[in-house]
Amino acid sequence: MPTITTKDGVEIFYKDWGSGQPIVFSHGWPLSSDDWDAQMMYFVTRGYRVIAHDRRGHGRSAQVADGHDMDHYADDLAALTAHLDLKKAIHVGHSTGGGEVVHYIARHGESRVAKAAILSAVPPLMVQTAANPGGLPKSVFDDFQAQLAAGRSAFYRDIAAGPFYGYNRPGVKPSEAVIQNWWRQGMMGGAKAHYDGIVAFSQTDFTEDLKKINVPVLVMHGDDDQIVPYADSAPLSAKLLKNGILKTYKGFPHGMPTTHAETINADLLAFFKE
Repeated sequence: MPTITTKDGVEIFYKDWGSGQPIVFSHGWPLSSDDWDAQMMYFVTRGYRVIAHDRRGHGRSAQVADGHDMDHYADDLAALTAHLDLKKAIHVGHSTGGGEVVHYIARHGESRVAKAAILSAVPPLMVQTAANPGGLPKSVFDDFQAQLAAGRSAFYRDIAAGPFYGYNRPGVKPSEAVIQNWWRQGMMGGAKAHYDGIVAFSQTDFTEDLKKINVPVLVMHGDDDQIVPYADSAPLSAKLLKNGILKTYKGFPHGMPTTHAETINADLLAFFKE
């Protein structure tokens, strides 16, 4: 399996398919690069080189105890892009991966980056603070950690079968295959990485990162997102970006790259070609 080793000795698994302009995908918590199957298959057949890695502690990457924070996530992504010597790359991040992409570009610069897209993404800041009154109370994320520690198998099953894909909404037919695939990806990773990752995705403030970015960024979000609520995320991120484009999807859930892949893929392609 292709891997790189980071400067702090962590083995990171990645996929690298095809040729052409590179698209680099950053996945959400607590998943793996497999969550991008619908996008990678679509774009590799349309002349792009598609690359996705498993975040440290997730998927097939090393289950290390430490470094589960946005600085390390961004540095690991930078190590991968440097190892592959990517030029004019398009970065696409979903959920926590959207935060990773934003922090990577702000922290490591734009010399290798052409554009970015963040989908159902956590920036600018998820947790409620005095400066972010519309955020979710810290107790929500404390409860996530408590449930994970008490039994993550059942916890992950409940997330996938409920709010992540909007399967708890009236009239929505759950896909057992999609639920099981989410659970499978989650259980491949390390409990410690996932536990710490809850703090990373909920308490990192990306406000200053967003302001630093010059490349065009497509901000895509469903207005029925039950994981990263719409009002306190996408519109605020788009406003902070110098070159942000907001695209709102009526009724789409958090996991829209899977449930509405056809729509999302077509809109990403149009943005890449602009």
